Amino acid sequence: MTDAEACQGSTAFHILLVEDNSLNRELLGDYLRHYGYEILTLAQGSGFFLTIEQFQPNLVLLDLGLPDVDGYQLLEELQQQPHLQQLPVIVISGFAFQEEQQRALKLGARHYLVKPVSLTKLIKAIEAEAYTSSP
Repeated sequence: MTDAEACQGSTAFHILLVEDNSLNRELLGDYLRHYGYEILTLAQGSGFFLTIEQFQPNLVLLDLGLPDVDGYQLLEELQQQPHLQQLPVIVISGFAFQEEQQRALKLGARHYLVKPVSLTKLIKAIEAEAYTSSP
């Protein structure tokens, strides 16, 4: 049993993946499904909050450079909604400057991974949040 399976129990750990690049979205989604996570993907930020309400993710993987909305804006809006403030967000972005990383972390992101992302680091970050958010 993998660590991901151990932390899930009988219900799958739900991850919302918001990534505009179709290849990245497909590869990350397939990789995380292989680890036993239930993945729902969005190619853009529109519908983000409706999808959260319907899918009830345990964690969000968020690209900041979306075509229709600023990922920073989504982070800020999450923090303004009391029932979503504790939803863990891991940013996966091509924005590599320290200022960008610090801005995302100040807006509530729990981790910031720079593309191309290390899949090992991604799984470790997800597992850290899965264990933290487990009852």
